[in-house]
Amino acid sequence: AEIKNVSVVAFEGNRSALWPVGINPPFEPKTRFEVLRWDYFTEDQVYSCIDGSPKCELHGIDKLDVADVIETAMGELNKKYKPVLHLKKQQLINGYRRFDPTRGMEYTLDLQLEVVNQKGHSRSITKRVHLVRPLSRIEIIPMPYVTEATRVHIILPVTLQDREHVQQFLEVYATNAFETSENAILTFLFIYDPIEAQQVNQNDIFASVKAQISSYEHRYPTVKIPWISVKSESPSQIKFMDIISKKHPVDTLFFIATVKTSINSEFLNRCRMNSINNWQVFFPIHFQYYNPDIAYHNQPLPNTMDLVKETGHFDRSSFTEACFYNADYMASRTRMSSDVQENEEILENLDIYDMFVKYSGLHVFRAVEPALHHKYSYQPCNPRLSEDIYQSLGSRSQLAMLL
Repeated sequence: AEIKNVSVVAFEGNRSALWPVGINPPFEPKTRFEVLRWDYFTEDQVYSCIDGSPKCELHGIDKLDVADVIETAMGELNKKYKPVLHLKKQQLINGYRRFDPTRGMEYTLDLQLEVVNQKGHSRSITKRVHLVRPLSRIEIIPMPYVTEATRVHIILPVTLQDREHVQQFLEVYATNAFETSENAILTFLFIYDPIEAQQVNQNDIFASVKAQISSYEHRYPTVKIPWISVKSESPSQIKFMDIISKKHPVDTLFFIATVKTSINSEFLNRCRMNSINNWQVFFPIHFQYYNPDIAYHNQPLPNTMDLVKETGHFDRSSFTEACFYNADYMASRTRMSSDVQENEEILENLDIYDMFVKYSGLHVFRAVEPALHHKYSYQPCNPRLSEDIYQSLGSRSQLAMLL
């Protein structure tokens, strides 16, 4: 109603308001490869089948969808023309639908109708109608006020395999945080398995990392980098967070990082703004760089990589990084405790993202984060896993050129 009222005073009048009111404008393709496809259907058959057949029978949820759309169209038409005319559906002549990722499912129907006037005279006409089934109900969500003054406690888990990446992580972090006096505290979490823990006095696997920490503390006298050692046969995010949570006040803002994460103040500010105590937790989707040998095959490597589709992609399969308040973690963890008593394996099978989705009433905010970058590093591929894992090596066209 507000959009209609405001659009009246716009230059184009009500025509400036998009149809349907309050729904996003249609997707605009930039190239011919992005053009959205219309699927043709009748009341009994659809002409785009999963198995590639030219046509197949309309059944299940698709049949219910078509019936619902026709019923809605008839209801709206009768609402518009009553009491002067009454319309009855004779048949659906043509039906078209396409999924628009910015707004929802769009439909165009050519309906053959019987029109009856108030005197009882009738005739058959064809009417074209357009409908949109929105992705969701549009609602304005009031958000609590937050500031960029909150201190971020960055937790960095390190395993035996992660040691070689620590030096590079610290170099980037020192430039972006230590030298700019960023309001953040970096805490290392050293993860030992039981055998490594027994030998810690004779052969500490993290001795070199601890030496690097000491050298950075020496170089930046105002900086302290605390570290915590834990022993576990089966490492999991929730097990380690349980230990860290108990060592910090309830109003602590955590950011769980990885050794491959490049952290800067732009991202830390978004971590502060998108994490709202007792309201919202933030799981950023980092930008994953491709293998430079594939992305820049037979080319000199650039000094800095830009955020473009040739250098990497946003890794939607990764949920390792997270921003949240300790109080929200503790509340969700408490709700989870009864299920853990029945099945302790939950602690190893669930990650923090799953825990917040299942055991909290908070907004779980998931968004691409252009300021959070992941360096490429070699990972041995498990042949049992999906082929999607190869996407971290290079784009489809780069891999094709290499083949």
